[in-house]
Amino acid sequence: MTRHVVIVGAGHGGVSLASALRSQHFDGSITLLSDEGDLPYHRPPLSKAFICSDTPEVEEKLLLQSRDFYDQQRIDLRLGVRVSALVPDARQLILDDGSRLAYDDLVLATGARARPLPLPGCDLQGVVRLRTLAQARDLRQRLAQSNAVVVVGGGFIGLELAATARQLGKQVTVLETAGRIMERSVSPQVSAYVTAKHREKGIDIELSSTVQAFLGEHGRVSAVRGASGEWPADLVIVGAGALPNSELAEAAGIACANGILVDNHLRTSAPRVYAIGDCVACENRYADNARLRLESIQNANDQARIVAQQILGQDARYEALPWFWSDQGEIKLQMVGLSLGCTDYVTRGDPGRGRFSVFHYRDEILIAVDSVNQPLDHVLSRKLLAAGISPDKTQVADTGFDLKSLLA
Repeated sequence: MTRHVVIVGAGHGGVSLASALRSQHFDGSITLLSDEGDLPYHRPPLSKAFICSDTPEVEEKLLLQSRDFYDQQRIDLRLGVRVSALVPDARQLILDDGSRLAYDDLVLATGARARPLPLPGCDLQGVVRLRTLAQARDLRQRLAQSNAVVVVGGGFIGLELAATARQLGKQVTVLETAGRIMERSVSPQVSAYVTAKHREKGIDIELSSTVQAFLGEHGRVSAVRGASGEWPADLVIVGAGALPNSELAEAAGIACANGILVDNHLRTSAPRVYAIGDCVACENRYADNARLRLESIQNANDQARIVAQQILGQDARYEALPWFWSDQGEIKLQMVGLSLGCTDYVTRGDPGRGRFSVFHYRDEILIAVDSVNQPLDHVLSRKLLAAGISPDKTQVADTGFDLKSLLA
């Protein structure tokens, strides 16, 4: 009997899983469902190169695979299809047209959505969020017609969009609730450096700024009101984090808590149902086994490979070292590890020259590294953390010491 694998969600994780199954000689049926009308695409360029140009080449470069790929690999890609319900006991999905789709193995790769800010004026024209290609097309058009842009949120997506808007000559203000940008993601040293560089480019970064309302005229946004003032805006981009798309799983009785709960085999609480990517909360060995939801392409792709092995009967566990990146104008940030419980930082290199790394320690144990315009440091740091090697802090601070020698 031919097995049928159904994947709900055609982002990086869903496409990677379908590809991995075929590359490992899975000969059953694969159905890949997407609620979007576009072929599956790369998301990182949406906040950068994509909104700077509207040429057909830019959209073509976004594609994860050509249409022919899915046909050649016998992957039944169905676009514009929404799943209205999951019935685990019957191993069936109910689609939005009322039809039913049976599966032998189901993988939820439903991703996440941009977190809304339910404030007065949030429904005004010109208050937007970015997560999908359709939203990026809309933002690109609005950005071309705008002058004063306010970005709510000083995380990766907000700062990437701020840098892009500034490159396009817009007046840009970033409003961040916390006392520093990227507070949950990078060291204070990196936050300070990136803040200074963005301000040098003319981006106004307002810290400890809580947004209270969006003001408008004739149905369109005209300003943002905060606890400490008002900022004129004809375009507001809300980058206030993301929420997991776990509603389908929750309604089916699958255990969820800030994401779909999975074990280290990426199995949910329902038989023969797995989950991967941004929608998943999983214990992580690099965070003392705390249950985390990681939003990164690397995480989605790594989890996809594990589930492919599981479906093929192999005993695979998710134990990958997390790493991330963010390109903000001329600033290239690369991060590896998780800094939960950090007690000390050591800087390697000279921030004044714009090329340095910050090593995060929990007591004497290296747990994470942030690199600014230092790709070789990033690669080396990934090797050190994967090998469980913690360099002495004096060795890290001494740029004359070859950290690579510790790997010999």
